[in-house]
Amino acid sequence: MFDLLTGITSPESPVAPDVELLALARGLLVQGRKCRQRRMLVLTGESGWCRQLASSVSGLPELKRTVWLSSVELAGVEVIDASTVKKMLGQECDAVVFDAFSGFDPDAFGAISGTICAGGLLILLCPPFSKWEHFSDPASERIAISPFSYKDISGRFIRRLVGVIRNAAGVAIIEQHSIEQNKPLPSIESITTYDESLYDLPNDECRTENQESAVEAIEHVMHGHRRRPAVLVSDRGRGKSAALGIAAARLLIKANSQSDKSKNAMRIVVTAPRPGAVESLFSHALRVLQQVLPEIKLVENTLRFKGSQIQYIAPDVLRSLQEPVDLVLVDEAAAIPVSLLTQYLKKYSRIAFATTVHGYEGTGRGFAVRFRKTLDEKTPGWNEVRLQTPIRWAENDPLESLVFRSLLLDAGIAEEKEVTGANAESVSIECLDREALVNDEQTLSQLFGLLVTAHYRTTPNDLRNLLDGPGVSVYVMRSRSLVEGDGLGHVIATALVSAEGEFSDELTDAIFSGQRRPRGHLIPQSLLTHAGIKQAAKLRCARIMRIAVHPALQGKGLGSKLVDAIRSESKAQGYNLIGVSFGAAKELMRFWEVLGLYPVRVGFRRDHASGEHSVMMLAALDKKGDEVYRTARSRLLADLPYWLLDSLQDLDCNVAAECLRNGNPERFTLNGLDEQAVVAFSRGARSYEDCSAALWRFTVTGLMNPEHRLQKLEQNLLVARVLQKRSWAEVATMCDLTGRAEVVNALRNATSSLLKNRR
Repeated sequence: MFDLLTGITSPESPVAPDVELLALARGLLVQGRKCRQRRMLVLTGESGWCRQLASSVSGLPELKRTVWLSSVELAGVEVIDASTVKKMLGQECDAVVFDAFSGFDPDAFGAISGTICAGGLLILLCPPFSKWEHFSDPASERIAISPFSYKDISGRFIRRLVGVIRNAAGVAIIEQHSIEQNKPLPSIESITTYDESLYDLPNDECRTENQESAVEAIEHVMHGHRRRPAVLVSDRGRGKSAALGIAAARLLIKANSQSDKSKNAMRIVVTAPRPGAVESLFSHALRVLQQVLPEIKLVENTLRFKGSQIQYIAPDVLRSLQEPVDLVLVDEAAAIPVSLLTQYLKKYSRIAFATTVHGYEGTGRGFAVRFRKTLDEKTPGWNEVRLQTPIRWAENDPLESLVFRSLLLDAGIAEEKEVTGANAESVSIECLDREALVNDEQTLSQLFGLLVTAHYRTTPNDLRNLLDGPGVSVYVMRSRSLVEGDGLGHVIATALVSAEGEFSDELTDAIFSGQRRPRGHLIPQSLLTHAGIKQAAKLRCARIMRIAVHPALQGKGLGSKLVDAIRSESKAQGYNLIGVSFGAAKELMRFWEVLGLYPVRVGFRRDHASGEHSVMMLAALDKKGDEVYRTARSRLLADLPYWLLDSLQDLDCNVAAECLRNGNPERFTLNGLDEQAVVAFSRGARSYEDCSAALWRFTVTGLMNPEHRLQKLEQNLLVARVLQKRSWAEVATMCDLTGRAEVVNALRNATSSLLKNRR
């Protein structure tokens, strides 16, 4: 056999006869194209053997475009790697060769499979099934925290994946050892399939009634009542991005067909987590517009049409955009933080969202649960449109089912009726044995479904980390209403906990000097590198990475009970600290403060994905931990007032105030003259400029008092203007005031309120 990597012919590794192999591959293609479904061909054996066979199949003339996902460069082949696979979202191909010898990246597997069009083929190359879970998988490096490498990762995720593949429909498996024993290849007739009913889609702008309804809903957003957003919800391959593009193009054509064109220029802004996510949107918009103006082209993420335009703008930029916009279209909304989406709702009166239910960058169910409440509150007239009919492939597609099952994209939480009545007194908590968990599909699905619902950034790779990540503990809370037959209760809450710290003196010094940045260990490394607390690296820290409670049971103390159990267990195991790190939000911070965790660090830069500053919160579990906690907390309280003038000038006012609560005001003691100035300002006897320094010290100390009873507007005014020194115009806009005069008067009232709290 000719090895693609070495160029050496190896007689001991015979290749299946090309005629038989190609006949099988063609049979799969014919079978799939007949019913507009997709098929999967698995080649399992040695890497060179698998790649040689895949090369033969991918050369079939029926496959116009075949993409290899591999770390191996192959002449004459379109090759991408896992780090760039997101660029493929929105594109289409006839076949994908997924080279698992280069690493099985769950996120990449989910993303690339969605690009295969109807009648296409996914070709998976992997080690023998019996050996695959023991294969040193390079992709598992993503979850291999120091001191572990990818060679130390368990194979539970792969073991489960193999089981899913073996039991899946529409899959042909060719094993090297079977070929070497001259066993025949699988026959087309032996490959089980789902319903293969035939149907064709019309070759119109809109391919399904669902898609036409979605386009009409977006057009209605533009021409109907203000603040009536549309929300498009679908799985991948249903044409939701195309619907956004078609609607945008139709709106531009209609706007520029009016008699007075100078008054009808339209600006439509589209946003998504990254520019590549709107390629499909722009391609469909371009196709529609070119029917009117053939020479139109996409230039720098903008389509210009007779004075109107469709333009891509990044999510964080859109938040602060000053130019007028007629319509905003948000694609892949589940991958954008709800905090940003909420700001869009407030800022733009005509807006439409599209989200993927089972996504690879974010999860639509979490979006639906959390953002639905915001929509009901802010825009009660919003309209949901579900696109259920597939366009890129037919219904009952076996490859879609395999991907959903293997990555738990279809993971579901327990039905509300099944958990109603559960409370903190009627639950059980346990730390799961992950060897048992991988074989307990109900528990695994329910707990992962909870994580998906609660965290918009949960991705398929998190499933691998849950099953295989070193130093990860999985806790579940179950209701005691028993599931018939198995004696277990439904999973109603879950948490993932990571073991961090215990660095050697040598590693601690290397990290402190900036020479090393070992993977993982977020809390000790942050305290060491940013706060300069060397002893933090020596301690053991239990970091709660994720926590989720069933949506129907939130607010009943279940999350607190779960954290208390984790805290007790961590203390018993000799941990010194327990902590969390997340995108800062007042409600979340209050939850952790009630449990005794307080802020010790705030990130200077907004997270690109969440749009929020991160906050780290800690609690001590013993005397050593208390020393580190107190040092870190004291450092934050001393530095934060100054950072608010500089690096954290854009920090959310609620978060800033929350970080200062329960602080030590002794560093910022006011003298008699300060007191006189503050009182004089509150009464209108002195100007803001005369009293600004005294007001700054007064506000810092006042907000550290946990008993202050300021209203939200008063608190935000004091933080934004007095502590962060934002401009008068910005503060006025933020607080819905008309200008400087109103801001000053409101500040006087806020100061009076804070003075009353001290008496």
